[in-house]
Amino acid sequence: MKFNWIISRDIDDDFRRYCIDLEYKLRPKITKFLMSRLDEEFGGDYSCFHFDVDMVTENISISNKTPVEYISLFSSDFEREINGTCCT
Repeated sequence: MKFNWIISRDIDDDFRRYCIDLEYKLRPKITKFLMSRLDEEFGGDYSCFHFDVDMVTENISISNKTPVEYISLFSSDFEREINGTCCT
């Protein structure tokens, strides 16, 4: 699982720590979300999943770097269940 941070300003140490803390909060929530929708045969390897975290709009989205077949599986559920947790 990879996060792409979309930031419109220079990053200072405090903001960098904030992003790290936010990632640690998002990872378990997104992992649980993926586990609930993917078969056990998937093996828990979520390395093909990419997420865009837009710190300007406070929106999390599934990146187009994620394989299309997975995006189509749960994009609407992701928006409802995960989005809105960003940056709070």
